[in-house]
Order: sequence, then structure tokens, then C-alpha cells
Amino acid sequence: MAGIAQVSTNGVGKDHWYELAAQEWLKPSTKARKVRADVVKNEIWDVLERENFSHTSLLGLEGLQLLESYLWPGYDEDSTNAHVLLIATLISTKARESLPTWDILADHHIRFSSFFRRVLALSLDTTLSANVRTLVLHFLVNAFQSLDNGLVRKECAPLVSISIWHNLASDAARERQLKDSNQLKKAWRASVKRYEAADDDGKARLRFERSWLHTLIVDFIIRLYGSGPEDVRYCEHFLEFISDLESQLPTRRYVGTLLDDMNMLPLIGLSPMFNAPDNGLIRDLYVLLRHFMNFPINDHTGAQYSLEESYVMHCESLARLQRIALKHFKDKLTLLALSNYGAIDQRGELDGHLQHLTHAELQELCNILGFRTTYPPASGIPTNRELLIEILLLAHERKKTFQETISNMSILPTERSLYEESLLRNETYDGSRPLAIPKLNLQYLTAGDFLWRSFILHRCEQFFEIRTYLEDTIKILRPTKDLSSDGVVFGHFSRMALPITKPAILEAAPAKVGYEQPAYVRAEITLNVSRLADNVRRDWDSLRPEDTIFLLAVSPSNDPRRLTNGHTGHNTDGSGISALRVAEVVQLLDENGRPVRDPIPGQVNGYGRRPHIRRLIVNLDAAAFQADSERKEKGTPDVYETMNLLVRRSKRENNFKKVLGTIRNLAVSEIVFPSWLQEVFLGFGDPRSVTYKNLPNRLQSVDLRDTFLDWQHLVESFPEKVIEPSIELQAGFRPPYVLISDTAPSTVASRPSKKRRRDEAEPGSQTASEPGVVKVSTYQIPAIGPYPSDAPRGNGIRFTPAQIEAIVSGTQPGLTVIVGPPGTGKTDVASQIISNIYHDFPSQRTLLIAHSNQALNQLFQKITRLSIDGRHLLRLGQGEGELETDESYSKSGRVESFLENRAFYLAEVDRLAASLGAPGAHGNSCETAGYFNLVYVEPAWHKFCDAAHSNSSSTSEIISCFPFHQYFHSAPQPLFPPGAPKDTILDIAHSCQRHIERIFTELEDIRPFEILRNNRDKTDYLMIKEARIIAMTSTHAAMRQQEIADLGFHYDNVVMEEAAQITEVENFIPLALQHPRNGELPLQRVILCGDHFQNSPVISNMAFRQFANLEQSLFLRLVRLGVPTIGLDAQGRARPSIAALYKWRYPKLGDLPNVLTDSEYLSANAGFRFEYQFIDVPDYKGRGETQPSPHFVQNLGEAEYAVAIYQYMRLLGYPASKISILTTYAGQRALIRDVLMHRCADNRLFGMPRIVTTVDKYQGEQNNYIILSLVRTTRPGYLRDLRRLTVALSRARLGLYILGRRSVFESAPEFTRAFELPLQRPANLILTTGEMFPTDRLLKDDAPATEMVGLEHLGQYVYEMTQAKVRMMKEGSDRLPPQEPEHLLDIDKEENTVRLAEEGVAMDDSVEEMNVDEPEDIM
Repeated sequence: MAGIAQVSTNGVGKDHWYELAAQEWLKPSTKARKVRADVVKNEIWDVLERENFSHTSLLGLEGLQLLESYLWPGYDEDSTNAHVLLIATLISTKARESLPTWDILADHHIRFSSFFRRVLALSLDTTLSANVRTLVLHFLVNAFQSLDNGLVRKECAPLVSISIWHNLASDAARERQLKDSNQLKKAWRASVKRYEAADDDGKARLRFERSWLHTLIVDFIIRLYGSGPEDVRYCEHFLEFISDLESQLPTRRYVGTLLDDMNMLPLIGLSPMFNAPDNGLIRDLYVLLRHFMNFPINDHTGAQYSLEESYVMHCESLARLQRIALKHFKDKLTLLALSNYGAIDQRGELDGHLQHLTHAELQELCNILGFRTTYPPASGIPTNRELLIEILLLAHERKKTFQETISNMSILPTERSLYEESLLRNETYDGSRPLAIPKLNLQYLTAGDFLWRSFILHRCEQFFEIRTYLEDTIKILRPTKDLSSDGVVFGHFSRMALPITKPAILEAAPAKVGYEQPAYVRAEITLNVSRLADNVRRDWDSLRPEDTIFLLAVSPSNDPRRLTNGHTGHNTDGSGISALRVAEVVQLLDENGRPVRDPIPGQVNGYGRRPHIRRLIVNLDAAAFQADSERKEKGTPDVYETMNLLVRRSKRENNFKKVLGTIRNLAVSEIVFPSWLQEVFLGFGDPRSVTYKNLPNRLQSVDLRDTFLDWQHLVESFPEKVIEPSIELQAGFRPPYVLISDTAPSTVASRPSKKRRRDEAEPGSQTASEPGVVKVSTYQIPAIGPYPSDAPRGNGIRFTPAQIEAIVSGTQPGLTVIVGPPGTGKTDVASQIISNIYHDFPSQRTLLIAHSNQALNQLFQKITRLSIDGRHLLRLGQGEGELETDESYSKSGRVESFLENRAFYLAEVDRLAASLGAPGAHGNSCETAGYFNLVYVEPAWHKFCDAAHSNSSSTSEIISCFPFHQYFHSAPQPLFPPGAPKDTILDIAHSCQRHIERIFTELEDIRPFEILRNNRDKTDYLMIKEARIIAMTSTHAAMRQQEIADLGFHYDNVVMEEAAQITEVENFIPLALQHPRNGELPLQRVILCGDHFQNSPVISNMAFRQFANLEQSLFLRLVRLGVPTIGLDAQGRARPSIAALYKWRYPKLGDLPNVLTDSEYLSANAGFRFEYQFIDVPDYKGRGETQPSPHFVQNLGEAEYAVAIYQYMRLLGYPASKISILTTYAGQRALIRDVLMHRCADNRLFGMPRIVTTVDKYQGEQNNYIILSLVRTTRPGYLRDLRRLTVALSRARLGLYILGRRSVFESAPEFTRAFELPLQRPANLILTTGEMFPTDRLLKDDAPATEMVGLEHLGQYVYEMTQAKVRMMKEGSDRLPPQEPEHLLDIDKEENTVRLAEEGVAMDDSVEEMNVDEPEDIM
């Protein structure tokens, strides 16, 4: 408990909570603890209330297990309100920190139901303060966002069922909703019968359920009109709550009708709270609610209305208004009745017509149209003239579609969009207030809704990153005012920015038809590069067309000309952005106007002298230029006159324009999913319906080719089934095997019943089992030639039963979700699926997607080793150059390969012609080769076949009449073995025939490349016709979506690696790289490989990560929805003892035979007593963790310890390339690298390790030995997200040495299982002396141990070893370790501190990768 004391005292800053915890619930006890109501009320609740529910205190109480150990076990129906409210508040705190929220409540259904009812009652208790009711509302928001949990869904569903329609204005209003739908009538009758059949308690419960939301809405409206400023935050959360209800189809279905009936939008828009100047968030939340309430969708069928259908419905409402106006108000509204739709659907025009009516007439008109005009007297809601007119206006004015809205949103930032109030509000998010941004959750209304949300969020995220980057760059430059010229002087240098003079506008092209802005605006920028170092100048010379750059007008903070757009406080470092415009590079010219080419060694642009000037031709943001021109005409100064800085970003980070453009283009198009996938993707279909077992096009036979190695492998792969050979075969025959199914596809309802939704099994489970018999057949794979190179390359992996299940599912049509824990062979499974599809479906094409180039290249390299023709492989994107293959698989590389093959095969044609004695230049071209095949080769084959297949022909006669003896003289001889039977002779002859046929087949495929003259045409043809397996990263797909689709590119299958690391929209875009066929995307298979227990996508901004859930991947969402998954269950990466450190995350994870038998796994780590250890690192020089700058967390003691262990290992002979140093914070990475650069980089005894990086960036990689620095000494930090901890513990194969503060991590309940094994070992590092790498000692052997008591002890020990090593080398009895290849070591000297030093910045000014560390106030 001392550890808990440290965490609580340091993290929370108070001893009160720990002392209370130690007294009440942390002390050991064999009896059930009784909750004392006075303690809950006086010692906890009242203290929190006085602190205004400080998040720091709530985090401290959550860390002290108040909920798990005290409040929830002690809850019953007699618990006090404070008890209930504390439980709800701590659940919300857990949800905010992305911790498991509902798990501890799952086994207590009755208690949870009672607790939830108490919370609902408290939500209506008007005696509670606004702050307390806000906490309750926050809990309800989390509950309705967790409908994937059956326990929560059971309680939430009745609150938004059709029974809430009892609260509509009248029975007539309800009948209007029911009249056109038999389904709704049936649901309503069932609701009524359920009420009538209930007993008194049941009826009271049902009355409460159907009136709860209506009561809550009325209370909200009262607060809008009559309450004080303390209610603003409550109303903000309520708007968030009803927006969430409207954004999901199951909750929207009946709630939307109630909100419309209550006239929610008009009431909010006219309220005093809405119109108060300081309540900008209320207004933004209103806009978000209005978007969802007006979304063009049928609430009951889920069908999205097209633009045409929406317009027709709008016209029908106007026509009804005109008919009623003419019939009932002819004297006053005749002009309205006779006006065209385009006039009266404008707010101003319609308002002018309605002003002629009196209040009574307006009320009558609203009643006739079916709008509510009265409210309960107790509510005090006014129904004045202003409200009635607003109701009519909102109902009949033309509303912008979401497509129109995002079409008008710029994807290029300006200073105005970067500093919008809403964007700045997102940056200051602390969890206490909601945000006016959409959320990504389980369900979406339509594909358009999903893309709209994604566009809004990604645009905000990109703009946040750009603003942060620009402000950090300006901070480095340190601009000051030049008193002599009244300009700006930059006091420091950045390699990513150059001072410039104003750009020269060269041309503003006339606007295109239908547009107001110029078609393009061409400008020239002069760059002075004379003072740049050669490497920096080369970086600027690498600018290419379509690269995005930023033009800024920078003013010091004390300059009155600095623009802030009405915002303050966004630049606390003294620099300011007065103006920002984005430009796109057109061309880079030298000072003589010639294009800058790639440099010749020893020269610069073809000349030996140093260049001084570069002229950059760019296209400016045309929309911004048009707005600037209009402002200039009104007297505003020309913004381009003030531009004084040009900033660029690295290419990897600077793809925002193309990515946002792709998302926007998809959102405004009417994209249609494959019919079999659509409902499940949107989140409201039966999750089982997309698996092959339930699809009507399930294959009845699946050829698995070389998947199985032998008959025993086949039997082992189906342990609970009987393998039944086909009738004509006996058990034990050799592969390939074809699995035959006599089972018809299961029939699964496309939309599950309510009963199934209530009683749904665990996610991923299946109610129906497969038959117990697997029928198997085989066939003979024909040989394709007599040469050894003609033999196919087969699979050599003995796949496990789980891997076989995944391969079978992936080969079948449908959705396959493969959960692959670390080291379980996800990539091998994916490559085998691709190989099976390639061979079984020759007409189909497969798209490979991965998040990183490294993962994609690993998969692609494995594919190249399989029996797949290289001419059908294509790797797109910059990462192709990193492939470790002999051939190039880029577009140009593949075209060159085709042309090289052309030369080779044409030479073969000449050789074949010579063997046949055929005169002529037959190998001159692909065309002449084709004629040669028709005239000479095929007749020769026909003649031979006729003779060979004659019943009277003998083997010697067949051999003698074979016409290609001379051609195959280079094949292994004899071509026809003496004494071979006739069938064997014929098989050999036919294999020779296939070899020759392949020559002409490939030449026919090459022929288009011979005809096409333009290289672009060749590469396009390759992509859309020849390539059958196309690989690219998700980023490349997002950047090139429109270009690829417009080529006519099509594919049938998508295989996605690292699917759990990719944001949802990045998951989606690869599904839409082609235009729809027959009204939908023609996909047959989608295979997702990933692990949702490891890191999610990295999102910089906490608001988008925590509030909007932007880090959600499609993979995780499908798992939450209950889509059946296939879990790989055997790892072959790490020692079993190291794998045990993370098996608690994967209960079924076992070990492959190799880790149990291979010597490297059985041997001990030389010099170490243990293969893993958690080493306690106390304060070093009186300091633990530090933050030189915000969020840049460092720990010098752990950094020194990590380097000392590394040096020790190197002195023992461990290869540097087999050691990686990981840390949980970018600040610590910079510090460790700094220590390494100082002590090891230039010393051959040590050198640099394989890599020093953060845990986040090392996902998907592994190494033999990992040194892990946890950094934090006051609280666990972001490792409380167990996904990161899983990654950290699973990177090592043979050795893992964790450096951290034990007291911090042993106290947190979420780390109990993770560190259970390491904490059983000594806290000090235990070494085994007298060993060198590698050692003969086995892991199980005992060995003399030496304990290192602290860092100083280890440092002294390493120092003495180093001195001894140096002496031995001087004496000639030892030598330096061999030099390892540079590409295996972390020797990038331009990163972190070195990069910062070049720019004249101290380490604590570094901002690199801060976005992956958590903000100070959330952990």
C-alpha cells in the first residue's frame, strides 16, 4: 500500500484520499466491506462537491479502486443518492480515460438494473444542483454510446422505444406517423398490449420509461428560457445527448419524431441562452443537432434519400402549405399560394408572407399543418407569434444538404480557419464540456453520414496539426521587429522555413463555368538559397509539382498589425501569424529560369558554382485569392504584400490536401457499398450475415492447393471433424486438397429481431455449428515444363488449425476478420489467402493495403516467394524502393521487366525457330512471334499429339516423333527417361508443350507494351489490365483514390494488414478505389487482419481522440458489433516465458513448437540471470520524471540505466542490431538518444542499437532483446491504455528488461495481471558474471548471481568492464566487435537533439512527436 500512497499523494496532490482509502476499503479483510453512508456523503461526496468535482481528485479515487473495491460491491437498493451519484461519476471518469467501463458491472444484472433506474430518477430530480445533474447526464451520454454492451442496451432501449410517442401533441399527430407503415402500427399495438398486460408495478415502470425523455426535454427547455448561467453547462451536455440520440438509427427512430413534435429547433433558436453572446458552444451544438435532425434519411427503413427525393419531399411540403393558404387564408396568403417554390422556400420571402397573419391565424395555420402550438402550463414555454413563425419557417425553408455544406468547406487553411473559435475550443478540451463535433461510434445513419463525420473530424485534426507545426516553426525562428525597416527579422534558422519577399502574382485565369473564383492563380516566389548548407538546399531543391507549401505573414506579438481574428491566447510564445495562404508547387526554376534537375555529383544544377536564387512557381489557393480580392476592393490592405515567410513540411506529413479532397469527393458522391456488406458496415445489420457461412454465393468446393503439407497436416487442421476422402480415393493421398461442402448457406435474417438483439450471444460467437464431416478430393497439378525453374514454389509452413480456419474463410467470399496476437503469423496467413485466390480465381484482382510501408513490404515480400507470377504483382507508392527483392515491382519497374522479358522470350522464339528449321525473323516482335506460333509451332504440336495418342504408337515412336528435342537440349537429360511408361512420356511431352505455350502467352501479354509508345500509357495499362495483385499503403490509396478510380481500375478482393491501426475512413477508402458497377461496389471479399488489443490509430488532438473517438478503426468497430472473428492462437515469436507476460490479454494463446525446441529459445541470455525483469529505478540525483517542456516527459535515471544495460550487453558480445531500446514518451527517446550519441555512437566498442523509438512507433516490429523505459514516477501515464502496454511487452523475442518505478505500476489495478510475473522477481538487476555471448547455459539452469544495487553500481561495473576490455585489446588478446551494416543500426544523426542543435534550439524546445504523449492533466 506504500506504492498506492505514492501514486495517490503525488498524482492527486492530497493525502486525504489515500488515508480514507486505507481506512475504509484498501485494508485487507476476509469479510465483505460494509459501505458507511456517512463516509460516502461527508468524506467523499461533499469534498468532491466543494472541489467542483475536480478531475484530478476523481482520477485519484478511480486509481484507488473506490468503484471496484467499495462502492459497487456495497451497492443495494437502500444506498443513498450520494452513493449512486458517485458510482455514475466514476464510471464516466473511466470512460473519459478509455478504461474498461462496464466490465465490473457485468455479473450483476439485477443490481445494475436497480442502479440504472436510480440514475434515471436522479436525472429528473430538480432539487439537485445543475452541476450534479450534469454529472448524471454525462453518465447517460456514455451509456447511450455503449449500446454494444447487452447489459446497458437492455436498460437504454425502452427509454427510446415507440412508447415515447404517448407524449406527442395529440392522438392525431401519432396517427399521422402510424398511418403509412404497418410495421409501426404493429409496434405500437405491441407496446399498448405490453402495458395492458402488466401489473401495477409494471405499469408504473412502463409509464416512467415512456415519459422519462419527454420530461427531460421539457426541463431542458425551461432551463433555456428561465434559468441562470449555472445551467449553461447542463444545457450543453443535453444538446450533446440528444445529438447522440439523433446520430444513431436505433435511438433516432422514435426520438426524432418526438423532437420534431416538441418544436425543439425553433425553441432552442429563440431562447435567451442561445442568443447570449458568450454561449458560442450552445450555438455550435445547435448547428450539429440541426444537421442530424434534418439528415435525409427514412428513420424507419434506414434508406438515405437522394438529392432528387429530398427535393421532391420539400416541394410536396411547400405545395401543401400553398393549398392550405389558398383554402383557409385566401385573403392574406394568395400571393404565397401563387408563388413559385424557389421564391417561398427562402426564409426572407416566406417570412414576409407570414407577417400578414395575426397571432390567432398563425396558430390556426400551425394546427392545420400539424405542428404543436401548446405545451403543459407548468412548463412555462411561450407560444408567442415569434415562435409560431419560426416553426413555419424552419419547416418550409430550403435546407442545405450535407453534401452542399462540405462542398463549400475549404480543405486549404487560412489564418481565419486555423483560429476559428470552434477549432480553438477543441484544443482546450479537458472533458468537462462537450464539443460541437460529430462522434464516431458503433453505427452510422448512411455511408454519406459516415463520410461527412470523417471529413469534419479529419479536417479539424489536419488543421490542428498544421497550426501546431507552423507555430512551432515560428517559435524556432524567433521573429523580432526590425526598427530600421519596420519589418521583421528572424533571429534563428529552421531548415523547413525561408524568409521571402512578397510573391509576384503572374496570372489569375478566368473562372470556369459555374464558378466565381479564378480557375487558377499563378505566382512566383524568389528564394535566396545562397546561405543554405548543401544538404538543406538539396531538401528545398527536392520540391516537386503538387507539393504543398505555406506562405505566411509573421509579425512579432507586440506588432499592432498582427491579426488574431478576434481570438487571444493562441500564441503564448511571442510569435504571431498575421496571414496564411496555401500554395501548390508548379515548378522550381534556377536563377536563369531553367528547371532544377537532380544534381550531378560535384556540381550544382550542372554548374560548379554555388547557386544563389531559386524561383518557385506556385498556384495559390484560388478561393482565398478571390476573397482577398473582394476585401481589397473594400479597402482592406493586400494580404500578399505582407507575406514574409515560406514554410514546408515533410512529404510524409504533408498529404492533407489530397486526403481531405478524397474524403470530400466520396462524401458528395452517392457511394454504395456491396449489398452483402452495407448494413453491417453501417452497424445495424446482423453481424453474422457477412461471413461466408451465411452468404448465398458460398463456394461448395475450395481448392486450398499447397495450404496443407500432407495428409496428417490436413487431419490435424480439423481436430473436431472427420476427414472423408471422395469415393474413388483412399485416405492418405498427397495434396493439393479440395474441401467439398454439401451444406447449404445458413439463412440469417438481414435485420435481427428484437428478441435476438436482447439475447444476443457474445460478440463473435455463432449459434450454428458446422457439420462434423469434411469431404476432401484431390487432383494432379500438371507440370509446366522440364526445367527445375518450372517447378512451382510451394508453401512450407505447417499452419495451425486456427490459421487454416482463417485461410479457408479468406478464400471463400465475404468478410473475414482475423485477430492476430503478436507473433501468430498474420502475415503468413494473409499471403496464403492471396495465393489461393490468385490461383483459384484467375480473373479476379486483389488489392493489398497496410498502414505502414514496412508491414506492406513484409507481406509483399512473402508473396513474391510464393508460386505467383511476378508479372502480376505491382507495388505502388514510395515504399517500393525499400523492398528487399531482386526485382523492382513499381510501375516503371514492372514495365521494364515486361520489356526485359520480351527480349528474353523473343530470343527463345528464335531458338525455337532454329530448332524447327523455320527461316525468317520470327523473334523480331511479339506480333511476328504470334504468327510463328500459329504457322509452325501449333501444327507441329497437333501432328505430334495425333501420333502420340494413337493406340498403336509405342514409347519409342512417341519419343522419336517429338519435334522439340533440339530446343529442350538444355533441359536435364535425358528428357524422356529410358524405360518410362507411355503415360509418363506423354506427361513430359505435355509439360514441354505448356512450357512453350507459356512463351507465347507471355508474349501476347507483352504485346501492348510493344505497341504503346507513351510511358504513362504503359504504366496505366499495366495497372488496369495486367496486375492482379496490387499493393499500396492506406495513405497512398487516400491520396490517389480519384486518379486510380478514373483509370477504370477494378478489383474484387481487399486484404488489409494492420487493419486495427488504420482510422475508419482509411479502412473505407481502399474499398472505394473503383467506380460502382450495377449500382454498387463489386467487392467479393474483404479480409481484415489486425489486433484490437494493440495500439489504435495515432491521433494527435485529445479532443478528437477521446471525445470524437477518431482513433476508432473499422476493425475494432466490427468486433464490438459482434462480427464473427477468427483468433490465431499460437505464437512463434517469443520465449514462452516472455509470451506469458501478455497472455492475459489472449487467454487462448499457445506456443508453436519452434519456441519450445529451438536452441535460441532454450538458451539463457548471457550475463543475465533472468530473461525478463522489472528493474526498479529510484530517483537519480534527486529527480524522477521531468518535463523540460509541456508533455515532453523525460527520466534521466532510466535513460542512463538503459544505456548502461546496452553497453553491458555490447561488452559481452551481443550484436547491436539485435538490441532495441523502447520508451513510452518521445521526450525520453530524445534523452536516450542524446546519452547514446554522447557515450556510444563514435565508440566501436558500443555503437548504436538497432533503434531507439517509442512504443507507438514500434508496433508491428520485433527484436531479440528489448530495453523498455516506462519513464513515469508519479502515475502510470498513458500506459493505462492497456493496448500500448500490450505492444510494449510483446516486442521482445529472447530478452525484456523493463525500467520503471515499481510502486507506481504495482498499485494500479489494471496492471495487476500485466506485471504479476515481473514483480515476482527481484527489483534490482541480477547479472551472471563470467559469461560471454552466446552462452551454453540453458534458461532452466541455475547460475551464480550478482545484484546491481542501483544505477551507480551498474555504471561502475560497466566502466570497469570497459577498461578491462580496452586493456585486453591493447595487449592483443581481444579485438573490436565486427562492424554491422549501417541500415541495421539507428545512426540517423539528424533526429532529435542533433536536428535541434542544427536549428539552434535547446532540447527543451523540441516539439517532435509531442502529439503522441498524453497531455499533463489527463493521467
